[in-house]
Amino acid sequence: MITRHRCWVYGDDVNTDVIFPGKYTYTLTAPEELAAHALEDLDPRFAREVRPGDVIVAGRNWGCGSSREQAVTALKAAGVAAIIAASFSRIYFRNCINQGLLPIVCPELHRLVRTGDEIGIDRAAGQIVAGDGQVFPIPPLSPSVQAILDAGGLLPMLQRRFKGGA
Repeated sequence: MITRHRCWVYGDDVNTDVIFPGKYTYTLTAPEELAAHALEDLDPRFAREVRPGDVIVAGRNWGCGSSREQAVTALKAAGVAAIIAASFSRIYFRNCINQGLLPIVCPELHRLVRTGDEIGIDRAAGQIVAGDGQVFPIPPLSPSVQAILDAGGLLPMLQRRFKGGA
C-alpha cells in the first residue's frame, strides 16, 4: 500500500540545535510544546503549517550535533511520518528508531523534490515514488528495528513485552 506524503525539504548538516532549539531542552516537556518549536530557527513556517503525515526530506548528515532526543520527539509530535535523508548522524538515526519515527536513507531524493511536493512511500515494496514517477529503494531494516518502529518506539515495545503482550 502506498501512502501519500507532503514534503518539507532541507539541506545538508541540519543540526539538532536547529531542529529543536537548545534553549527549550529543559523547560518544555509536553509533546505539543515541543512540536510548537520544531525547526523554528530554520523554517519559522514549519510548526504552524506542518500536517500529520508530512515528511522531511533532507540532504547529508541530518541531525548532527548533540544527542538531544527532543530533536526527534518534536518532529514526531508535530505529526511527521518519516524523515528521508541522504544520510543521518548515527545518534539521530537511532533516536528516530527509539522514538518510533521512521528514518529512511535515500541519497538522491532531496535533489529532486521541493517543499510542498507529494511523494509516495510503499513500505511493503520497500520504495519511495517521487511525483514524477521515479522510484527509489528503501533500505531494509532489521526485524528488531522494524519491531521497535511498529510498536511506536522502544519504550512502547518494552512496555508491551513486560505486560505480557507480544
